[in-house]
Amino acid sequence: MEQLDPVVDTVPGDAVLADVRWYLDGRRGRDAYEAGHLPHAVFVDLEEVLAARDRPATEGRHPLPDPTEFAVALGALGIGDDTPVVAYDDTGGMTAGRLVVMLRMLGHPAAVLDGGLAAHAGGGVETGPGPTLGRRRFTPRPWPTDRLADTGQVAAVAASPDGRAIDARSYERFTGAVTQVDPRPGHIPGARSAPWSDVIDPDTGQFRPPHELFGYYRALGIDEQTDVVAYCGSGVSACVNVLAMERAGFAPPRLYVASFSGWSADPERPTELGG
Repeated sequence: MEQLDPVVDTVPGDAVLADVRWYLDGRRGRDAYEAGHLPHAVFVDLEEVLAARDRPATEGRHPLPDPTEFAVALGALGIGDDTPVVAYDDTGGMTAGRLVVMLRMLGHPAAVLDGGLAAHAGGGVETGPGPTLGRRRFTPRPWPTDRLADTGQVAAVAASPDGRAIDARSYERFTGAVTQVDPRPGHIPGARSAPWSDVIDPDTGQFRPPHELFGYYRALGIDEQTDVVAYCGSGVSACVNVLAMERAGFAPPRLYVASFSGWSADPERPTELGG
């Protein structure tokens, strides 16, 4: 199947529309979905579908799920091998991007709906538990190692003058001024701050255009030859940088899924404070 652009304005007629709302402050995405979602959208639970549970803390708060479990969960939602997926949320793609990046890693056509709920709710929303699309076959596939970075690899990239480890958390979390949910303050030594929110236009809630994104990443010292690893707190908001870099014309960076929650859970790993 032909791959979609990483960010789209409309939903293809054969695509499943996925609502991937999730909140760091403890609000339930399912509650928000049932209170009002885009018509025909299914709800994808980040904690249940897009992450594994009961893993060591050093794997981070949201490790990738077992490929077979992921495939079964998608099939139950009506997503099959030949089903394009367009995902949205209400934060510009901060959580929807996780599903999209996971699918694109597997070669499956997937995109973020630009602007999310706010930009596309003009025709009204539906309430309640949502549609039942019927089970479909989604073939399990292993997570591709060339699209992922482990702890040693992100450390090497961050320390290399020819690499960039980009941190999608807010600047306050990057510097250590705010610890929030991470075990320790600060960031991976040598990493650069690249908040996911910087690639979203605050006036429209949509991704910035490709030329602006290209300039943004060039200002971070990234060119077509740079080895880039994206991370955040738990491998979720980092996916916005993965998609934005691709939108800008760069190769998608590798994702460090454990991110800073996994890194800082290991007392042997150093952290760095400040900008």
